[in-house]
Order: sequence, then C-alpha cells, then structure tokens
Amino acid sequence: MATTPSSEQFTIVAGDRHSEVPRTLNEPVPQALGLLDQFGLWGNLGVSLLGFTGAIFVLQPNGAGTPELSLLAALSAIVLGTVLGTLAVAATGAAGTRTGAPAMVLLRSLFGRELSYLPTVLNVLQCLGWGVFELVTIATAAHTVAPQAPRWVYIVAAGVLTGLLTLRPLGAIRTLRRFATPAVVVILVYLFVELLAHPLPALDRGTWTGFWAATDTVVAAAISFAPLAADYTRHARSARTAFWGAFVGYSATQIFCYVIGLITLVTVARNPSDIYGAFIAVPLGSLCFAVLVARELDQSFANVYSTAVSLQNVRPQWDRRALALGISSAATALALWINIADYENFLVLLGSVFIPMSAVFIVDYYVSARGVWDPAAHGRRRYALFAPWALGFVVYQLINPGYISWWVNGWTHVAALVHFHAPSWMSASLFSFFSAALATLAGTGIGRLAQRRRERASIATGRRPR
Repeated sequence: MATTPSSEQFTIVAGDRHSEVPRTLNEPVPQALGLLDQFGLWGNLGVSLLGFTGAIFVLQPNGAGTPELSLLAALSAIVLGTVLGTLAVAATGAAGTRTGAPAMVLLRSLFGRELSYLPTVLNVLQCLGWGVFELVTIATAAHTVAPQAPRWVYIVAAGVLTGLLTLRPLGAIRTLRRFATPAVVVILVYLFVELLAHPLPALDRGTWTGFWAATDTVVAAAISFAPLAADYTRHARSARTAFWGAFVGYSATQIFCYVIGLITLVTVARNPSDIYGAFIAVPLGSLCFAVLVARELDQSFANVYSTAVSLQNVRPQWDRRALALGISSAATALALWINIADYENFLVLLGSVFIPMSAVFIVDYYVSARGVWDPAAHGRRRYALFAPWALGFVVYQLINPGYISWWVNGWTHVAALVHFHAPSWMSASLFSFFSAALATLAGTGIGRLAQRRRERASIATGRRPR
C-alpha cells in the first residue's frame, strides 16, 4: 500500500478490474485504470455531437456572413488548438494520479480549503449546466433518428441511463473502452471516408484572417475538461498512464470529430443544422448516427459524476452515489423544463474562468511545488494566487467577452477606458493562460527572493529564520 506524500486524506491502493470508486473521499483510492482504459475514456470524451456542429466556429470564426477560413487554415487551427488545450488537461490529470485527489480537492493546496470552495461552486454550476445541455443534445439527436417518440421521452431515458452510469463509474469507463471506443473509431473512419467522396475545395481557398479566433474555440473545447480531469485520472495506475491516455486519446478523437464536421460543412451541409441530416444520408448513416447518439451519454455521465465529486470537496463524507442520482434527476428535470440554449452563453463564460485557473495550478504544482502536493483538509489560505487567476480572466474578457449582451457591453467599455482593441490574431484562451502562468511564475520568484532575504537577515541577526 502506498500513500500520497504527507497527505492526511488520500490513501492510494492498487486496484483490479473489479475495483470501484469509494463512496466518500475518506476511503482508499483504487488506482485500477490502465492505459487502454484511459484511452477509452478520453477518446470517447473527445467525440461530441456538439463538436461536429461546432466546426462552424472554426470555419467562420468571426460569425455568420463573414469570410471563411481556408481549409488549410481551419485544419491547422483544429490541430494546434486541440494539442494546446489537451496538454493542460493531461498535465492537470497527472497531478490527480500522484495525489489521489479529485480535481476540486487539488485546489485546496492551491488556494486553501475554504478558498477552494469558490472554484468548486463555479465548477458545479458549469458541470450541471453542461449535463443539462448534453441531455437536450442527446434527445434532439435521437428525435432526428427516430421522430416517432416525443423528445421528452428521450430526455428522461438519457437522464436515467446517465444516473445508472454514475453508480459504477470505473465500470462505466471499462465498458466504454471495451465496446464504445472500437465502435466509435470504426464509425468515425467510415463517415470520414464517405464524406471524402465529395469534392473538397482547394486547400488555400479562403482566408487566414480569424485563425487565432478559430484556434481559441478549439482550445476552449479541450481545456474545458481540465476542471474535471483529476476526477478520473486519480484512478489511473500511474501518472504516465494518466498523461498519455488523456493527451493521445482526447487529441486524436477531438481532431477527428472537428475535421469530420468541417468536411461536412464544406461539402454537403452549409450550416450546422444540416450536419446530422448529412450523416444520416450516407449508407448505413442512421445506424452510425444512432451509435454516436448513444455514445454521447459519456458526456452527460462525466458532467454529472464530476458535479457529485466536486460537491464532496465541501462535504467529503457525502455518498457520491446519492449525490450523483440526485444530480442526474435534477439535470433531467431542468432539461425538460428550461430552454438550455439561453444558458449556453453563460456556460461559455464560466469556462473562461477555468482557463487561467488551470495555468495557475499547473505552474504552482510543477514549478513551485515541484510535484509535492498535499491536499490536506486544512491547507493555508493563499490569497495571492487569486491575483494571476484574476489577471488571466481579465485578459480573456478583454480579448473575447463572449456573447451575453450586457456582459459584452461592460467589457467593451472597460477596453475603451484602457484604450485596448484586440487585434484579430489574438487568442483569448492562449493569452489568458500564458498571462496567468507568467504572473504566477513572477509571484513565485518574488516569494523566493523575499524568503532568501528573510533568511539572510535572520542569519545576520542570529535569529532563527521563520
């Protein structure tokens, strides 16, 4: 049996193929997921129905009616954005394996226990919102394939299945690896080949204007899993397994997903609402699309399960099974009764909060702490690290304030006050991430310099350094 260094909470034990996630955070953490399990999980999470339709934001990053990127520019944005975003996810996930801590609990060492509740609340809102959004997406897509049943039937069915998957999360991940992943890979290759039968435009026809905005969209899609990654990689058998499983698995399938959506848009579908119909129109298309719809349950599963695990940061003794069932029920009810499309822009805004926070965490964990991390129950409060997080958030909003009208108007006014106008080549995600990272590095250097001065002063006065 191995334990995390100086940890008061997490006891890491070797797991087998029958191991499951413990009910509470106070129980031993089984590390039972091998490399293929991680490939299966992250490979499936990299595929999303929203990713296919989201290719329009890569093709036309400046909005409807604006010039389209060239195929070469769009493909470059997809690859670069995916790799950059997934690197942050994989780095965060590896920390979860080393400590045995889920994502929000890792933040206790970053900000302190009580201060970690702020990002926890934001993550709960984000995950629950995306869980609702996924149920609506699944129901809409299922109704496209089989319109005989009303849409609410599919919402309820998807909610029930999501809740069942969260009861045995490691079992669900193993099932994804054994059955869903091979089927999804075959379907993606099949759709790709079928769509390539249509003539493609010239690679250089179009513009590169908006390339960084397109890259920004893809980065945001990948890095949105950073606040969830450690919830699953904490059960990986090694940090290397967690890193490469997340990086390769997610990168490969997200790139494939966006490319298929992109090819569909430039060949047979001129707007996102036609993409599902284009899939169904190919031979065996209805069957392929039905499998992709069923596979989408892994997205709702991940969001609901991570909502439950995030809440355990506040109350470690709460049973994650009861939490997950309650959350899946709430998500189903919300999917039935609200127009989640009105909430989508708020979810995008919440996502921008976690991009600079991920940068602060990665720098503090790998550079300042050098991988020695103790998510103890009573971590000291570190208010100073809110500064680089806030800086990164401000940088993001100045470059891309999103789509909520009153929020956009506010940040447009702020930008005018500071005489800032974001050029088209600026990426909000990248500039936000690196500004927060550099500010954290600078703060670390200043802190070490101050510590050395205190030590020298103590030596000079004969006092013991504090």
